[in-house]
Amino acid sequence: MKDILTLGIESSCDETAVAVIKNGREILSNIIDTQIPIHEKYGGVVPEIASRNHIEAISRVAKKAIEEAKITFDDIDVITPTYGPGLVGALLVGLSYAKALSFALKKPLVGVNHIQGHIAANYITYPELKPPFLCVMMSGGNTQIIHVKDYCEFEVLGKTRDDAIRRSI
Repeated sequence: MKDILTLGIESSCDETAVAVIKNGREILSNIIDTQIPIHEKYGGVVPEIASRNHIEAISRVAKKAIEEAKITFDDIDVITPTYGPGLVGALLVGLSYAKALSFALKKPLVGVNHIQGHIAANYITYPELKPPFLCVMMSGGNTQIIHVKDYCEFEVLGKTRDDAIRRSI
C-alpha cells in the first residue's frame, strides 16, 4: 500500500505553519513561523499585520517543511489548508497559496476546519486513539466540549459564547 503524504497549511491567526504528514499519523515535518513578538506591542493580534506577515512567510515555511521532510513538492498527494474559523485575511493567504500549489502540482485540495483540525491532532499524539471519545477543545476565542462520535462526526455539547476559558495561576 502506498504511503499518503499530506501537506497541511495553517494560517488562521498569527502563526504560519506547514507540516508534512505521512498516512495521517506520522509527522515528517512541522514548521511554524510565529508572529508573537510582532503583535506583543499591540496587546493582541492585529489582523492586517497578521495577513501581511503570512504573505511574507508562507512560501519560505512551505519550502522548509518539504526540505525537512526530505521529499519534493511532487511527492505530496494532497494539500490541506485551514479554511476557517479564523481571521479572514490570514485564512485567505494560506488558502490562496494552497489553491495555487494544488493547481500547479495537479494535486487534490481538501479544506480543513480549524476546530476539527485540533481534534484530529490527537490522533498523531495518541496513535491508539479511536472514536468515540469526549474532547475539550480550547483555541483562541473558542472553548467547546465535543462528543467525537466518529472520525468525521461531531456533536458540540457545550461551548463558550465569545471567549475561551482561561487557566488561572
